Amino acid sequence: MTEDRSNSVFPQASKELERSVYTALKTYSNVHRGSGHNSMVTTALFEGARDVILECMNLEKEQHMIVFGSPMRLDSLERHFDSTQIQRVSSRDIGLPLGIGALAIERRALPKGALLQMGGGTVNMVYSKSVIWANPPARFEAGTPSIINAIALAKGLQLIRRFGRNTFKIQGSPVSTSQELLYKDEFEGFSGKELLQKLRLSLVGHDVRVPTVEGEQPYSNLDNAASTPTFEPIWQVAKQILWQPHNFHIDLVSKVKEICAEFLGAPLNDYDVLFTSNTTEAINIVAQFLVRDQDDGSTPVILTTLQEHNSNELPWRYISGVSVNRVSIDDEGFLNLDELERMLREYNQLHRYDAKRIRIVAVSGASNVIGSIFDVQAISQLVHQYGARLLVDGAQVVAHRHISLSELDIDYFAFSGHKVYAPFGSGALVVKKELINLQSDDVSKIKMSGEENVVGIATLGKAIILLQRIGMETIEEWERMLTHRMLQGLAQLPDVEVFGVRNPQSPRFSQRGGIIAISLKKVPHNLVAKELAELGGIGIRNGCFCAHLLVQRILRIHPVRIFATRIFFRVLPKLTNLLLPGLIRVSFGVENNENDVDHFIQTLRLIDQTTRSRANRLVASTNNGTIFLPVSQTQNRMIAFTENIVKTVYSFDNGIIV
Repeated sequence: MTEDRSNSVFPQASKELERSVYTALKTYSNVHRGSGHNSMVTTALFEGARDVILECMNLEKEQHMIVFGSPMRLDSLERHFDSTQIQRVSSRDIGLPLGIGALAIERRALPKGALLQMGGGTVNMVYSKSVIWANPPARFEAGTPSIINAIALAKGLQLIRRFGRNTFKIQGSPVSTSQELLYKDEFEGFSGKELLQKLRLSLVGHDVRVPTVEGEQPYSNLDNAASTPTFEPIWQVAKQILWQPHNFHIDLVSKVKEICAEFLGAPLNDYDVLFTSNTTEAINIVAQFLVRDQDDGSTPVILTTLQEHNSNELPWRYISGVSVNRVSIDDEGFLNLDELERMLREYNQLHRYDAKRIRIVAVSGASNVIGSIFDVQAISQLVHQYGARLLVDGAQVVAHRHISLSELDIDYFAFSGHKVYAPFGSGALVVKKELINLQSDDVSKIKMSGEENVVGIATLGKAIILLQRIGMETIEEWERMLTHRMLQGLAQLPDVEVFGVRNPQSPRFSQRGGIIAISLKKVPHNLVAKELAELGGIGIRNGCFCAHLLVQRILRIHPVRIFATRIFFRVLPKLTNLLLPGLIRVSFGVENNENDVDHFIQTLRLIDQTTRSRANRLVASTNNGTIFLPVSQTQNRMIAFTENIVKTVYSFDNGIIV
């Protein structure tokens, strides 16, 4: 680090940090598992942040690895290493209220197998009774990382290195109140569909054009189930809160708790709002509650379903003395209520399994694969009738449907800001107060960790306010219209199979959200994803979507294939990853319109009509991916597009890399 300099550098440094973060937001997407230009850029920026931080810490990449995490998560991880094996830096150290840290770990000291928090991203494949762990650092970064915050931390360290360690330890001009910060914006006079239209034009990155076969085209994001982009009013809140004094942070956090509680129908007299880094961390916290609640002589059982995301599957598997059971689902992705009641009655009333008792029924509000929305009210009635508790993974419903925790009698509700148009690393666990059974010191650590990310909390609050002003009924109606249009278009393509509810005239159509999974009979899923990006500038997701058990179920993967995959993963992991069975998924958000649907259908028709090799047709018939992914000129232009943005973010505006 350089010597301290005058705080006169603050205006230049803060402007430079804002420029870099805004550039990253313009192509924001999920990392590693998505397809298309934005996913390529965000992945490169996120992995580049590791390299930048190692350079700023004067460490060699060959000897050290960076793991990102919340303060609480890194505290837990640190305890597994000798102090000589690790170095740590955090956003708090440099005066940025981002709630993220980076732990540099000696590669030779990295442990193997399961460790700490489990969830999406920590595994390559999940089977009913075993998993294949991902390689580090992903194995230690459960759930979607705080991508934008990690990029901001890396850029902040670059600026500290140039201007001095106190560069950001200066307070900006305070706004008058948290009320003003959260509620004032250029659209405050608008609501409903009118606000929806105006917000769409304020999408950060709406004017970005990406290279395709036909030249530059506007990017079409159809991967909102993975992560949502953000809008100018939310970005303006992020910019302002970066530089507010600490006493302002306290008031703002309290205000956003009230906003979340009102939005979710969870009165603060009965519920508490614990801010976390994401849904995965929230569910892992509930798992901690369960560990501390095993004192009545019974053996706890967690009941989930076959459609759960790994974040609501894996945390329960690794609690000592706890077993996991699953309720089946039908071909359209709906839970069997009769089976649920039978299992609850046998365990908790008839005591047919000795001392085993179902303690928690943990279900997703909506499937992240086929969009089916569970009847939470019916589930809740059964769960409480038989003395169990209900956890709802709300990641896929909170930005799409109205939900009231008190009316539905939900005990635990988890969700993430990055699926609610606030991709700044904050989520929440909303929990009945009487169920928080940790020691007060442990609860304080959870709260302190989550509330350190004031930028994430503020933007989450602003995003919820905007959703409220649009109206959840308006959003539901809009996304239902897009889903109806998409299903009608897909029905005109004979080689396309749609999973889940596929008929808009079905009585169940109102119970499916704007997430649609498909496959093409003659084109492997990873080749479809590649060509959607190259031909149409369309970003989607392909693969298993961190819901391996569900994909295995709906594709009817034979146990022999599952066993063979486990063997090959240990011998040829990279090749096996390409060949895994998978689907194509499109998912809507408030940014999408009819043009996105029509453009997707038109591009997919072109892909479907292109002649394929015998090998690719054979692979597609088994729903596997293909290793025959040709390198095209467009792909090379996409790589150049990515590299240019990475250079722009991690350099100063004079073009010099720090």
